[in-house]
Amino acid sequence: MQRWRGLEDIPQDWGRSVVTIGSYDGVHRGHQLIIGRAVERARELGIPSVVVTFDPHPSEVVRPGSHPPLLAPHHRRAELMAELGVDAVLILPFTTEFSKLSPADFIVKVLVDKLHARAVIEGPNFRFGHKAAGNVAFLTELGETYDYEVEVVDLYVSGAAGGGEPFSSTLARRLIAAGDVEGANEILGRPHRVEGVVVRGAQRGRELGYPTANVETLPHTAIPADGVYAGWLTANGERMPAAISVGTNPQFDGTERTVEAYAIDRVGLDLYGLHVAVDFLAYVRGQEKFESIEALLDAIAADVKKCRELTGAA
Repeated sequence: MQRWRGLEDIPQDWGRSVVTIGSYDGVHRGHQLIIGRAVERARELGIPSVVVTFDPHPSEVVRPGSHPPLLAPHHRRAELMAELGVDAVLILPFTTEFSKLSPADFIVKVLVDKLHARAVIEGPNFRFGHKAAGNVAFLTELGETYDYEVEVVDLYVSGAAGGGEPFSSTLARRLIAAGDVEGANEILGRPHRVEGVVVRGAQRGRELGYPTANVETLPHTAIPADGVYAGWLTANGERMPAAISVGTNPQFDGTERTVEAYAIDRVGLDLYGLHVAVDFLAYVRGQEKFESIEALLDAIAADVKKCRELTGAA
């Protein structure tokens, strides 16, 4: 899959393509319907499929300080899109100047002049251009002028998550913030992932017999509520069952919120400086301060046992 950053990265000889545009944070199951249809339509027409997305999130430029917690960084989104069969991903730097493009100018500069769109696949509430003035009706209207078709895909699937509320990135973020990673995972179609570099912490886990990878998470990451979770730690391409702790470590009067993962039954791992991924499978318990170190060790042993069972069953 090709990856482009900015319009200038698109090959000059790029031919016609099927395009879909959106933030697509998390590439959740609703997003997968739209992107999957774009891939399918491209194959029907015998041309490539392109996903257009933005960096930073448009809300951060339009309303500084409002950047939402991210369900997946751009490289992870690209991996997920590649798994869906997408041929190219275009990341457009979202600047103040870019935000002022009228809907018509956006269509001409991006869809017509650069991507030579033959078809555009979107959800029903797709908005674009300055002040989000463009909508699906306007996109369709200009398609008659610029020779592209528009297809609208209903992305609103639902399940048990959120009490039956339609799946969305907003709902997934809300569930993650509440610690309901199982609900979020239903929306995403996979475990929620947090990534970052392993850094040196206080090393108390090592002293207690449960050495953890202290993950310095990427900016704006959606991090689950404080507590203990079952999941996996992936490093150097190896996926290992893990007991994951999120919080400030109140047992030792900590103040900094951290994400730490203990690779269950693994000895001698040296992960410092490595970029790792932590996948959250299930919530185990909330963050607690115990009466003694012995009580803490008993709780950790129970946590590890539970996490071993949950990951084994999964």
